[in-house]
Order: sequence, then C-alpha cells, then structure tokens
Amino acid sequence: MMRRIRLDSLTTWNSPALSSDAISAPRRFARRLMLLSALAMVLNGCQSLIDQSYQPSVSPSSNPQIVDEVQKNDPRAAMGAREHPRIVASYGGEYKDAKTERLVARIAGALTAVSENPSQSYRITILNSPAINAFALPGGYLYVTRGLLALANDASEVAAVLSHEMGHVTANHGIERQKREEAEVIASRVVAEVLSSDIAGKQALARGKLRLAAFSRQQELQADVIGVRMLGEAGYDPYAAARFLDSMAAYSRFMSVDPEADQSLDFLSSHPNSAQRIELARTHARAFGQEGSVGDKGRNYYLDGIDGLLYGDSPEEGYVRGQTFLHGGLGIRFDVPPDFHIDNKVEAVMATGPNDIAVRFDGVADNQNQSLTNYISSGWVTGLDPSTIQPITINGMEAATARASADRWDFDVTVIRNNSQIFRFLTAVPKGSGALEPTANVLRASFRRMTPAEAASLKPLRIRVVTVRPGENISTLAARMMGTDRKLDLFKLINALPTGAAVSTGDRVKIIAE
Repeated sequence: MMRRIRLDSLTTWNSPALSSDAISAPRRFARRLMLLSALAMVLNGCQSLIDQSYQPSVSPSSNPQIVDEVQKNDPRAAMGAREHPRIVASYGGEYKDAKTERLVARIAGALTAVSENPSQSYRITILNSPAINAFALPGGYLYVTRGLLALANDASEVAAVLSHEMGHVTANHGIERQKREEAEVIASRVVAEVLSSDIAGKQALARGKLRLAAFSRQQELQADVIGVRMLGEAGYDPYAAARFLDSMAAYSRFMSVDPEADQSLDFLSSHPNSAQRIELARTHARAFGQEGSVGDKGRNYYLDGIDGLLYGDSPEEGYVRGQTFLHGGLGIRFDVPPDFHIDNKVEAVMATGPNDIAVRFDGVADNQNQSLTNYISSGWVTGLDPSTIQPITINGMEAATARASADRWDFDVTVIRNNSQIFRFLTAVPKGSGALEPTANVLRASFRRMTPAEAASLKPLRIRVVTVRPGENISTLAARMMGTDRKLDLFKLINALPTGAAVSTGDRVKIIAE
C-alpha cells in the first residue's frame, strides 16, 4: 500500500507580509475556508490514496524508549493506549532516529527520578511532524514533535516541556479531561455526518481527540508549578520554562506573518501563552536561585543529539519548494502559478491564489485500469458537464479533462494516469472568471515525471549544527539557510537570538540545510 501523500506539514516562507490589522486575520481565514469548501463541494465521496492509507497500521511501539511496557494494570494506561494510535497517525507516525531517541530518553529519565510519582512509568513518543507541540495522555503517554525539538536550543528547554506534561499526568488532569469525552464524541459524529469526504471526517475525528489534550487554565498553571520544581530538582536550569515560552511566543509571531499557516496542531493552540504565565514561571524558578547561576542547560549534548534532525516535510510526504511540489517516491512534480501559496496538507496538496482561485491535487489507486474519460464520469465529481469530457495527453501520459459547476464556482477537472496511479487536479474559480483555463493550463503543462536523477537529488531539509568561524556573523550564517525566503528571521528564531544579538567565534548555532 502506498503511503499517503501527506500534505499538511510544510509551511512555505514566501508569502507576502501582512498588515497588522487585527480584523484581517479572521477574514483571511474565512476566505481560505471558503476556497477549500468550494473544492470540497465538487467531490462526491471518492476514495483516494490518502483515504486508503489513513487506515493506519500504526500501533503502540513494541520497543518503548523509556520503559519496557506501560503499567498493564493501570486503567489510566489503557485509556492512553486506546488513543495512542490515533495520535500517532494524526502526526505522521513516529520519528525514528536512535540518536534523537536517546537524547529525549536521557532528559525524561532525569525528570522521572524527581517526579511527583516516581513509580509512574512514562512512554515518550517523538512524532514525525514539523508542528511544534507536546502533550500527554493518561497513563504516562508523553508526546513531543520533532518540530519542537528543532526549536529548542538546549536540553533544559525540552526538560521544561516534558516536566510540564509529566505534571499533567501526575496531577491526574487527564482523568478530569476524560469527562469531556462524551460531548466530544457527539460533536465528532455530527462532523462525520456533515462532511462528505471520508478522509475529512477521519481527520475531524482525530482532531477532536487532540482537542481533548487541552487542559484548563488552572490545570496549565498547576502543571507549570510542578514542571519548574521538577526542572530544578533534576539539576536543569529552572528558568528554561520561561525561556522556552518566550521562544514559542516568537514562533507564533513568526508564523502569523503567513495567512495560510495551519497552527491547529501546534503547542500554543492547546497551551495558551501569556506574559503573566511567563513571569509566573520565572517567579517559581527564583526559588532555586538567581537566573544564570543555577542549573545545567545541557546545550552541547543537546545540539549533538539534534544535529541532522529532519526539518519540514519528510520524504514520504513530498516537498514544496517555492511554487513547485515534488514527490520523489511517486516520481512526479508540478508548478502552481506565481503568487499562489501551496499547503502540504493531510488530505491533499492545496494551493490558493489571487482572486479566489483554489487548486486541489491528490491521487487514487488505479485498480480497474478503466479509460480516464469513464473514470471522470464515474460519479466522484458533482456538477460534472459530461459534454466537456475529453481525452488528452500530458507530457507523454494519458489524461482527460472536464468542466463542472456547483453553487458559485466553476471547476476544471484534470486526471492523469502514471503507472498504477491516477493523479487529479481540481481547479476552482468564481463562476464566470476567465482565470480557470489559464490556471489549469499551468498545472497541466508543468505536471511531469521526475527523472531518476531528479528524484535522487531531492533531499529533505535538516537541522545542521555549525561552529561560528572567524569573520562570520548572523547575516552570513543566515545566508546559508535553505527552504525559506525569510532566512534571517528564521535563523534568529531557531537560535533564540533577540534583536541586536551577535554571535562569537566558536559558538555553536543551528542552520537549516540539506
């Protein structure tokens, strides 16, 4: 079975900067929902590669990183075990890297010894997602994304996050949270009935489960107190909690420049931040001594542990590079027009452009090998005009096109056969717009097979730890960054460098490169 084209996990950095108008953000979000809804309305419950592979063969790891097994007789552990596969599937699976796993295990092990309940078993899962998040499930199931590990700058910052989540576990916050389960299930059923797309319903259900990871403000503050105490008693810098909260606030500001960024799976969506909370974390830390004089940050061994960490999209998901989507595993690539923004989302590649234009790209298994003109008319497109169906050839591949209309939208439907897959473009424009054909033509003309050399040269981005050499400064180091047009801003963000900061010869810093 082919792995889904997972498309939610790369945010491109070439979007234009936004005004600070507080009203514009919800309007942009509403417009984006409108465009995606337009694409959804023409689909009629089709089964895709994504649908098939979302039936995850994901199960709790047989080789936990911290303990041999979660407490078998603990009913809370059973609750966590039940939800674990869904959480893992929602975040793209587990991130497997022995060096990074040992790093996280080392940090968690030190915290366990000083936890409120030292007999509590913990199971740490690194999630294969660039989202910045960490959370806990009842029974000692702890999760941290590789995106969060990329943002952190030392072991004490990750320890601050894990100790906070351990605080939720030891305070039994998860048990209290389970009381909301029944209402959430009812809401999820409504979503599943309303959404015609099977995968959309599954994602809604999964995100409903993730919403259960949100705690009350009082619970968050209680976990903060527990976490800072654990940090100090484990010998870590107790001020790391406040420091990393600052970093996440900076990350949130950075991401807010991108109007299409989906932060629903990120830490701050379920862990509300505030200046008061940061100051409270510093107040708790002062019980251990003055800032800068107590605790170990563990910076060097932390940087050693994340050197080479995957950043952004994984190879199984395909890559967005500027206006181009490339998938080495599927061996295909295509471009979107200038001024379009591509989102690598779970259910499909989504692209939105000026004047309310939207594009959806996905793939289905070609099991029946029927003609593509018959495939287009087989019932998966709503509002199809049968008279417009015509066979064509796209860069040597069999293809077909058609037109459809629904509500206030006109659609171009293009399907292309490549080996055992059918790839599908759905382009939506406001009814009567002259942009439909030109946009669809760009997609069709640029869609082609990748050469073996192209596929082999396509490399994922990674965190690379480098040592500052004589003559280097922030600007020259930022110039080495890849995968972003906002190189200086992102370099400062991942290295927690404030405005006016400088680097010195011999310092170790992170860059993003192949």
